Amino acid sequence: MKHSTQVELIKRVFDMHEQKTTSMGDNIYRNPISDYICSDQAQLEHQQLFRDHPLVMCLTSHMPNPGDYVTDELSGVPVLVTRNTEGQVRAFLNVCRHRGSQVAHGSGSGKKVFVCPYHAWSYDLEGRSRSRGPSEAFPDICADNASLVPLPAVEKNGIIWVKPTPGGDLDADDLLQGLGPELASFKLETTSHYQTSNLHKQMNWKLVIDTFLETWHIGTLHRQTVAPIFQPNINVFDAFGRNGRFILPRRSILELQNQPEAEWDLLKHSAIIYLLFPNTLIVWQGDHIETWRSFPKGSSTDECIAEAALYSPEPATSERAKQHWDKNMKLLLATVEEEDFPVCLDIQRGFRSNAQGFITFGRNEPGLTHYHHQMRSLLGLREAPATSG
Repeated sequence: MKHSTQVELIKRVFDMHEQKTTSMGDNIYRNPISDYICSDQAQLEHQQLFRDHPLVMCLTSHMPNPGDYVTDELSGVPVLVTRNTEGQVRAFLNVCRHRGSQVAHGSGSGKKVFVCPYHAWSYDLEGRSRSRGPSEAFPDICADNASLVPLPAVEKNGIIWVKPTPGGDLDADDLLQGLGPELASFKLETTSHYQTSNLHKQMNWKLVIDTFLETWHIGTLHRQTVAPIFQPNINVFDAFGRNGRFILPRRSILELQNQPEAEWDLLKHSAIIYLLFPNTLIVWQGDHIETWRSFPKGSSTDECIAEAALYSPEPATSERAKQHWDKNMKLLLATVEEEDFPVCLDIQRGFRSNAQGFITFGRNEPGLTHYHHQMRSLLGLREAPATSG
């Protein structure tokens, strides 16, 4: 992040601290309960967000070398992402052209050929069909009509996107909507993937994203864990197209008031959350990166898979390093598992109670307003009514 941007953001934090305020939206926002329980809306999301919209698959450092691969089917579509011999990312439907079995599982490295476990049809890193059994058994089948079905994929600034539906091209700059240079400064491609964990929860997938989009709850819900680390009730929110950036200043940031601006370091004194629409969060935590991705479980409005991944600044090759990152991963999961998600489960049950038709996002929760406004606009849903604040 440019130093001039850091200075501007730090000054905003100082002003908010002095004025005892935070980032404010123009109005409160009443978001319909149907956003979380309507099966018709879930079908719209299924098609427009998890089929037609590019999705972040992982960071570059999860598959940095030729022959590396990652599989993913959290969107409901089986996807295979490879890095070819030239170091370029390729993506395909992970579906054998013979009988439809998946040709790869999990992730790995050093691959040259993927072999279907059913009848041993094989495919290279470019998805091209290599072997198809006895030639006389498949006289009209060749690489031209039996290779894996390609999917649009793009890689930039250490992030890999794939659209789960074939056809078209992806533009990373269009997806980042102005955040590209800033994310590039974090050099995400130089990190090292440490661990990924999938959490199956009985709640709508958007509640996972919602819990990261405001910090007002930290002083109450996290008072015994992370609340002592951060400035109470201060976050700096900026929209970048459908995306967003949240600065969560640590209490230590006030130490900078007595230092020259040239020495100000926002990254040392804050956590930064980047929302990449529609379902991904990249979290800068000072000495490491976290990513969160959230997906509906099938067609359910009340089940989701939350994927949490930790990326360390360098490979954990020593036992001491592994213990350090295990501790960080445990804290990452414990905070949401023991504090955030139990409340979200209560919220989801409350949605089914008919207690109200709307939930309310305050002016001090502009990230939530921005996210759900963008969601409803893309899906073509009636805008939630706003009232003047």
